[in-house]
Amino acid sequence: MKNIFKIKKITTLLLVMVIAVSSCTKDLNITPKDDQDLLGEDFFAKETAYKELLAGVYGNLSLTGIDGPGSSNIDGLDAGTSQFGRVLLYLQTLSADQMIWSYENDPGTREIQRNIWNANDPIITGMFGRTHVTIAFANNFLRETTDDKLNARGVSDAVKSEIKTYRAEARLLRAMSYYYMMDIFGQANFSTEDDAINTKPKAYNRTQLFNYIETELKDIEADLAAPKTNEHGRADQGVAWMILAKIYLNAEVYIGEAKYTECLDYTKKIIAGGYTLATEYKHNFMADNDSNSAKNEIIFPLISDGTYTQNYGPTTVMINGSVGSLEANGAALGVGAAGWGGAIRLRKQFVQLFDGGIYNTDTRNSIIKANRSIEITDISNKDQGFVLEKYSNAKSTGGFGVDQTFVDTDFPLFRLADVYLMYAEAHLRGGTGANTTDLEGYINALRTRAKNPQNNLTIADIDLDFIIDERARELHWEAHRRQDLIRFGRFTGGNYNWAWKGNGTNGISLSADLKLYPIPAASLASNPDLKQNPGY
Repeated sequence: MKNIFKIKKITTLLLVMVIAVSSCTKDLNITPKDDQDLLGEDFFAKETAYKELLAGVYGNLSLTGIDGPGSSNIDGLDAGTSQFGRVLLYLQTLSADQMIWSYENDPGTREIQRNIWNANDPIITGMFGRTHVTIAFANNFLRETTDDKLNARGVSDAVKSEIKTYRAEARLLRAMSYYYMMDIFGQANFSTEDDAINTKPKAYNRTQLFNYIETELKDIEADLAAPKTNEHGRADQGVAWMILAKIYLNAEVYIGEAKYTECLDYTKKIIAGGYTLATEYKHNFMADNDSNSAKNEIIFPLISDGTYTQNYGPTTVMINGSVGSLEANGAALGVGAAGWGGAIRLRKQFVQLFDGGIYNTDTRNSIIKANRSIEITDISNKDQGFVLEKYSNAKSTGGFGVDQTFVDTDFPLFRLADVYLMYAEAHLRGGTGANTTDLEGYINALRTRAKNPQNNLTIADIDLDFIIDERARELHWEAHRRQDLIRFGRFTGGNYNWAWKGNGTNGISLSADLKLYPIPAASLASNPDLKQNPGY
């Protein structure tokens, strides 16, 4: 059940957003739409208020406002360019070699997918802004749940015990936000609950962010729920371990130090946490992925619900956008038959990863070729290029989500299959402590689940070239690709080009500076301690 995000929690989200106003204004140079402080002591008279307040922190990962999916709670940020999962997908996937967006008049999309962005791109501003709002909400929650305030309000010992876990979750969401800032921008406005509201935040660089994230996640581990024991949509120890594994896998990019053994240590903790692969690959991307076999594989989802959390987030965008202009295949996907008429198509280089007989029956291959050409010479021509049916608003038990536009399909931000591939990669990059028999088993389990006949691979068959391609086949459209290509040295430069890379039809070399996105111009103006990234 997605009960943590039901309607009373969404109403509370308005209150949370309003109380965080002054901090957001300072951090982002963005003006919230309502400066009325509604979170007085009356709100905290009921002990359920603290869980509702926490729901508001989580809610910012899915929602952009409280007046419907097109609303935005922050002036200057449009709902379509500031929904957290959507802008993450754009910056990590649309910027790379898997996806093309047809409607280039949509603000910012042309620049992102052609790798010609600048510091005024609204999608980049949306990511920077929305992520800092989560930080501000988490800080506000922590300020409202100090021992002094709980004692003054007469909160019971039983609720105090629950709040201890809530506080760990808020700190985790804050650390996760800093993780994405570190990865995407290399900098962040940095503040915690210990900083007074309305004070100018510090500017943290990548090394400072890395050290903070690492220390913070280790510090809260014991206070988080054990893996798979929390409510759906709430974080637990497995999420903390996943973020740690991610920062260690990418540590050479972030801080110039190899931490592959540490990555292996945390992938092993996740694997021992009780997660198992979904029985079918497609279960991870269906409308009931909160209750079908995917619930055992998905470590952390971004909630999507056609009734309670309607939003133009990543799954709504990808499912409606996967309806081909020629195919009108929306009915099978659980949305309107015409969907968005060919909004999203595939770049040639991704399609070619599924070439060959062993991928004809691979269930990860949901590419629709029909009478289409593999080449996209004109992005506006929606009949060019293949389409994909990875995500759907259909249920594994039959039927569809409750709404034919806003889907019920949660976005799998982290899942076990990624952990298996990280385990193998960390070993191949020199990490110690892996068991090669286990490694082979993990890779072959993915192949077996996908019904790929090449499912008896040995360590001799598995190298880094295999891993980067298998990550694309397993994890495409899950907001990992840019990060992966940077780690493998294939995002910038010209040793690997893809269609429309650098605004060239067949791809051209990218400057190394594009490994980081620019700090939005408005944020630089509001905090002079931030420094623009090189090349912008």
